[in-house]
Amino acid sequence: MTQRVDLATVMDRLAVDDLVSGYAAAVDDGDWTAYRALFVPDGRADYRGSGGIEGPADEVAAWLAETMTLFPVRQHLIVNRLVSFRAPGGYPQPGDEASVRADYVNPMRFSSGEDFVCGGRYAFTARRTAEGWRLRSVVVDERWRRL
Repeated sequence: MTQRVDLATVMDRLAVDDLVSGYAAAVDDGDWTAYRALFVPDGRADYRGSGGIEGPADEVAAWLAETMTLFPVRQHLIVNRLVSFRAPGGYPQPGDEASVRADYVNPMRFSSGEDFVCGGRYAFTARRTAEGWRLRSVVVDERWRRL
């Protein structure tokens, strides 16, 4: 690879990382407009792995807006991000599609004051668009929880 290709890949990695961080901030802040804007028009989210729903990002955002009222305090910690890029057609080289596997710990507080913590793994897929990188899908695989 040339330095120019390496720099482009680094810039794409940073942009995809910002996308994942933007996702966490939108959910934690309850900013459902920002949440929707992170997705491509046909983007989907799947929260069935944590007891939730699966569907188009707009529908899931509405469900999250209602559900997250149970937790007025919440904070995502998304770590161990493994990013890979593919060219269109699935070729394993830098391109316009990305996958991110990332672990999470999510401490929250119920309205009653009780703490709730869960953890697991996210699978994100993203696509480069004219507006920048956007999420195609988010899949949650909760692996543990504790009250």
